[in-house]
Amino acid sequence: MTRNLHRSLLALAVGAAFTQAAIAADAKNIIFFLGDGMGPSTVTAARIFKYGEDGSLNMDKLERTARIKTYSNDAQTTDSAPSMAAYMTGVKMNNEVISMSSDTVATEPGKDANGNLGVNNCAASNGKSVPTILELAKAKGKAVGSITTTELTHATPAATFSHICNRNAQYAIAAQIVPGGAGYNAALGDGVDVLMGGGRNHFTPFDSASNKAGRADGRDLLKEMAAKGYTVAATKTDMANAPLNKKFIGLYSAKSHLQYELDRTTTAEGATQPSLAEMTVKAMDILSQNQNGYFLMVEGGRIDHALHGINAKRALVDTIAFDDAIKAALDKARATDPTLANTLIVVTADHDHTLAINGYAKRGNPILDINRNYTDNQPGKDADGNTYTTLVFGNGPNRPNVRTSIDSATALGDNYLQETGVRLASETHGGGDVKLFATGAGAKPFKGTLDNTKVFSLLKSAFGF
Repeated sequence: MTRNLHRSLLALAVGAAFTQAAIAADAKNIIFFLGDGMGPSTVTAARIFKYGEDGSLNMDKLERTARIKTYSNDAQTTDSAPSMAAYMTGVKMNNEVISMSSDTVATEPGKDANGNLGVNNCAASNGKSVPTILELAKAKGKAVGSITTTELTHATPAATFSHICNRNAQYAIAAQIVPGGAGYNAALGDGVDVLMGGGRNHFTPFDSASNKAGRADGRDLLKEMAAKGYTVAATKTDMANAPLNKKFIGLYSAKSHLQYELDRTTTAEGATQPSLAEMTVKAMDILSQNQNGYFLMVEGGRIDHALHGINAKRALVDTIAFDDAIKAALDKARATDPTLANTLIVVTADHDHTLAINGYAKRGNPILDINRNYTDNQPGKDADGNTYTTLVFGNGPNRPNVRTSIDSATALGDNYLQETGVRLASETHGGGDVKLFATGAGAKPFKGTLDNTKVFSLLKSAFGF
C-alpha cells in the first residue's frame, strides 16, 4: 500500500513537473514589440485607415490577446518610463523613474555647463536598480537588442538596459551602455548586442558649431564602443552593410528622434534613415547568430509623439509602420521556424492617449475625414450646425473658442490637428487599459486582464528563467 502510494505521488510529481516544463522554457527567442501610446482607439483607427472596418492589422491576427492595466506606483495615468519598466522588471515604480525600486523618487536632472538638460542628480541612496528581462537574458548567454524610432536614450529603450531615477538624465543613460566606460551598467555583461535609434548628440562631444546638444564631459561614446568591437552606423546604408558577427549600434539622427514615417522618405535626413521594419530584420539577422537565442525589444515610439501633438494622421501612419515591422518579424521568424516553436512574439503598448472615435459615421467614411452620417451620408453637425471630424482628442491645444465648420480637404491634410475637449498646451496620456497580442512559443498564458508587471513574469517563464 505504501509502495503504491509512493508510486502514485511520484507519478503526480513527474506529471506536474512535465506540465510545468511544457509551460516554462518554451521560447528560445523573444521579440517584444511596444507601440508607445498605442491605445485601443489608435489601433482601431489605424486598422480602418489602412484596411477598412472589416480588415485586420498584422497584430490583430495574433491568436492570444489580453488587456493590460497601466497605472504606475504613484499615478492613475502613467508616463512611458514606469510603464515600460513594469514590463521589463515586474516592478511598479513612480512616474519618470526607469527600472528602479518602487521607493525611488524621480529627482529632476540638472543642466550641464552648456545649458543642456540631462545631468544626473540621482542620489546613491535614492532607490536601487531592479533587473530587466534584457539583463537576465544576457546573463543566460543570449544575445540582446533594443531598437526604436525615438532617441536611443528615450524612456522605452532605456527601460531595457538602464537604471536611473529620472528618464530625462539622458547623458547618463547613454553612458550606461558603453562597455567598460565610466557609468557602465555592469549587468549588461559584455554589452547590448544591437542598439538602434536616434539622438546621436547624447553620445558625442559638445561642439559650439555642430553639436550644441552634445556631451559636456567631452566623451565620444561611439568611439569608445567602436573600440569595444561595435560597428557604428549613421545611415540605413551603413546598417545594410554592417557585418552580422559584430555588435552593432546605429544612431540615425544627429540630435533627435527619427522622422515620422509620413516624412521619412520626403526629408533629407529621413531619406537616410531605415524603416522600423528594416531595423527589425537587421537586428534579427545579427542576434540570431547566437545559438542560445535572443531577446529583442522593438519600439514604434513616434506614435506617442504624434498623439501628443494631436496630429492623428502621423500617429496612424506610424502605427501602420509599426505593424509592418511586426509582419517583417513574423515572416523572418517563420522562414526557418514555420510554427514559431522557438520564438515568442508579444505586441503591446505602454499607455493609452485621449484619442476618441466619435459620432455615427457611415461605414467606409475615411477615418480622418469629417463625420458623415450612416443614415444619409450627409455631414454630421454639432448643436450649432458645424461639421466635425470623426477623430477628436479629450484634451490638447486645438480647442477653439468658437467652433466653425471643417471641410474634408482640411481634415485630410498631413498637418491637420484634431480638435480637443479641454485646452491644454499638450495632449496627455490616457489612463485606460491597453491591448496585448501574442503568438508563438510560450504565448498561451497571455490572456485575460493583466497588470503590466505580470507580463514580466510571463516573459521570464517563457524563457525558463
